[in-house]
This record gives sequence, structure tokens and C-alpha cells, in this order.
Amino acid sequence: MPSTTDLVPAPRAVDAPARRVVPLTADTTLWAAPGTGTTERWLRAVLGPALGLPLRPGPEDARDAVRLRLDRALGPEEYRLRAVAGRGVEIVGGGAAGVFWGAQTLRQLLGPEAFRRAPVRPGARYGIPHQVIEDAPRFGWRGLLLDVARHFMPKDGVLRYLDLMAAHKLNVLHFHLTDDQGWRIEIKRHPRLTEVGSWRARTKIGHRASPLWEDKPHGGYYTQDDIREIVAYAAERHITVVPEIDVPGHSQAAIAAYPELGNTDVVDTTALTVWDTWGINPNVLAPTDTTLRFYEGVFEEVLELFPSRFVHVGGDECPKDQWRISPTAQARIRELGLGDEDGLQAWFTGHFGRWLAARGRRLIGWDEILEGGLAEGAAVSSWRGYAGGIAAARAGHDVVMCPEQQVYLDHRQDAGPDEPVPIGYVRTLEDVYRFEPVPPQLTPEEARHVLGAQANLWTEVMEDPARVDYQAFPRLAAFAEVAWSDLPAPAERDFADFERRMTAHYRRLDALGVAYRPPTGPLPWQKRPGVLGRPIDGTPPDR
Repeated sequence: MPSTTDLVPAPRAVDAPARRVVPLTADTTLWAAPGTGTTERWLRAVLGPALGLPLRPGPEDARDAVRLRLDRALGPEEYRLRAVAGRGVEIVGGGAAGVFWGAQTLRQLLGPEAFRRAPVRPGARYGIPHQVIEDAPRFGWRGLLLDVARHFMPKDGVLRYLDLMAAHKLNVLHFHLTDDQGWRIEIKRHPRLTEVGSWRARTKIGHRASPLWEDKPHGGYYTQDDIREIVAYAAERHITVVPEIDVPGHSQAAIAAYPELGNTDVVDTTALTVWDTWGINPNVLAPTDTTLRFYEGVFEEVLELFPSRFVHVGGDECPKDQWRISPTAQARIRELGLGDEDGLQAWFTGHFGRWLAARGRRLIGWDEILEGGLAEGAAVSSWRGYAGGIAAARAGHDVVMCPEQQVYLDHRQDAGPDEPVPIGYVRTLEDVYRFEPVPPQLTPEEARHVLGAQANLWTEVMEDPARVDYQAFPRLAAFAEVAWSDLPAPAERDFADFERRMTAHYRRLDALGVAYRPPTGPLPWQKRPGVLGRPIDGTPPDR
């Protein structure tokens, strides 16, 4: 029988006083209090079919039942799971989300069979050890960035990753929908964004210095109904989807579709196509009223599709070369008294910050948006190390910590020659487990601005779902524990215990069909010999 001590992420407190078991059988009923419907539906749709248990409705006082209820004395995501022989299993949450996270713990307690889609042992009896688990998350933002712009992930793959996030108690999907290499969301008033911007003619294989190409078109996009489905599916799992529409850099796909968005006075934007390689692209949006009105139209449709409080506008890696020589850009700098090109980008970002705020939303962007000043209420994703997050928190801005040196999961997992497409820093499972989202330089008051943490899956070198799985797991499990559990300081964390618990968790990932990196290194079919990555020379990799 699975052990409470095998849970990932680790719970806050466990009390298991007796070696008794609460059985779950075909006769087990499910009672759900008002407000717990998302978990009730999930248990019947996912856990029941996996174990062959109908989980029929039954009275609250039925023997050995599963009961779901709310207790507003608990925090919104806090839960208490109580398994008592003769009484059954009770999951109490401070809110609907807390009940749902308790159900994820219940699933782990039932063994790897609970992670399948149909029973492997029809008629088997399952049980939960007599115990009480009390648990709550450390952070309210426990995120995963999924880059579908560089390599498109079909809708079913996104839904699968929402399930994987839920299984690890992650609650924010940062959906990177646009970049130089592709535009992935239908915008009805600007149809060429997907007609032209969602496909590129070919794709670089490996690092941008690689001589290898995949000489066939790559692309795809989500219709607005696809987006609605993704958002609804996430909401049922208490996951918020935060869309990212990248401006003013990382925009060549949009400019290829609508050349008037680019700096037409310094480059022939009609000759631009969707970019087919990686790195920092020189083609950025023109700081004109035409561009502002165009993207206001984009964001109007985005807000209709995504109810999230935050909307991400990118803002990173925006070269200023075209603006420096553009008469139009320079005239705008003088007109607005901005001083320089950094001020121009701050004006551009500030425009959309105010625009979003007027509609009840909050802007969030990469830490470059701090340059030139940041509007009140805007938040920062700190990716270039901790410095941006520290500066933002000290200035009173909320922060999500996602430093590339710690939690960029596209980076290699080992220094060995067998690692597929080795880019970036070496970041092992233990490295991720010792990531600390709150910099020690912050005062307690400043630290309250750290909303949480996020792991980022940039997909330049992830050409299919198996490669995404390989880069994400098992490190995403370590990240999930960092974001959820109240762990000690990094040097004091018990990585040996985490590894021990991962031996059980690998069986759950196997049942889910996750193509993770084994602890012993890549399997023969996970290697990609001859594909260039970035040499291990200590230089920072490109985002």
C-alpha cells in the first residue's frame, strides 16, 4: 500500500496513529457539499474510471464514504484529509481549490493505478491508511510557462499538461502564445495573424549555430473555441491561464502578417516572413498610434477569452537599433519628452498597463519592463536572475520568480555528452529542488511582494511532446515541491528523502505516460547525437 511519506509535494503535517485502513470498493459512495462540485466531477470522471469505482452519490453519514466539504476557517487552498476506519475519507478545504488539492493527495495515496484511465485490476480493493493530513501551499502563484510559439502544441497536449500540473498542485499556466516564430491565437478582427503568422517555412534544429534544418512547414494555432475549452478545462482544475502577447519585441510573426506594424521607415517589412531560427530578432514593433490601436484590438479579444486578473505583455529582449535610426521613433521620443529608447519602451508598456487597468486587469511582463520606469500596479516576471525581482519588490511591485539560472527547464539536466540538444546551464534535479524563490536580501515587507514562482518550458529545441516531457520531468516535480511545501533553507533541504519519494512518483509518471528523464540518464531513443547545443562555457544562453 502506498505510504503517506511518498507524497509529492510533501504535505505540511501528517498524523497516522493506527495501522488501520479505510477501504474503497464498488460500494463506496461520494457525498459532496455545495461548493465542491469541481472535485466531485473530477473524482467521478478521473479517479473512478481509473480504479473501476462508480463512486455513486450517497448520504453524508454512509459508512466508509468519501465526503467533500468546506470550512471557511481554512485558507482558500488549504485542506485537511481525514481517513478514519468505519467513517471513510473526508476532504475539507477552505475553498473549492483546497478540496481539489486534497483530492490530488487522495489519488497519490491510492497508488499508481489511480493515475491510469482504466482499471488494470478489475474488481481490486483499494484502501487509504488511517491518518490525518493537513496541508497548505507556501505560494499563491505556482506556475508553469508553456511556450507554444516556437513549437506548436496541439490542444490535446495542452489539456494533458493541465492535468499534469494539477497532479503536482500547480495553479498557473503562463501561456506563451506569440513570438517571432509563430502566432498561435485566433484574432477575428486580424485574421492574417493566423493565416500568415501561424506558419513558418522551416525550423532550425538545435541551437541557432546548428547547420541542421527541418525543411518542412511548421505551425498551427488555437481557435477561439479551442481557447475557451482550454480555459474552462483549467478552471475545473483550479488553474488560472495567463495569456502572453509579446510586445514590442519578439513580434516578427505579427509584422510578417501586417507589415505596417514594423518600422517601415528603416526596413522593408513587406519582405519579412515568420522567423525560422532562434535568438534575439532585430525586428520590433513601431511605436506608432497604428500599432497601439492594432494591439488594443488584439487585447480586447484576449480579455474576452481569458478571465485571468493578469495579462502578460512580454517586454523582454527588445533591441532598440531600429528605433535609434527611425525618424518616426525619434519624433515620438521628442514629442513625449521620453529622453531615450528605454523611455520609449516604458511608454509603450505603460500605455497597455493603463489600458488593462481601466478594464480591471493587471499587466505583468519580463523584468526588462523595469527599465525606464514601471506603472503602479504592474507586476514583474524576474527571469534574468534575482536582480529584477529584488528591484521590483523594493519598488513596491509584485514579482513572480522564474530565474533562468534555476528554473528554465529547457536547460540541460546533466553535463554528459548524451544529453539531447544541450543548451543553457546544467540544472540537475537537485539544483531545482534547492531553488529558493524569496531572495534573502528582501525584508519581510518586501518579500510579501513575491507572489510565487514559475518554471519555464521554452520549446526552441523541443520538437515534440516527448521532448517536452523529457525536459519538464522529473524537475517539474521538484519545482512543485519548492512552490507548494514549506521547505527549509536550500542547503538544509533533504534531497535524499525527495529522491526516495520520487521512486514512488516515477511509477505515477509511468502510469500517466510521461516520457521523463530517468535518474540514470537518457534512454537510447531520448538522445539526439550530432545536434548542436550551446557549449558549457559559462556564458548566459539566449532566452
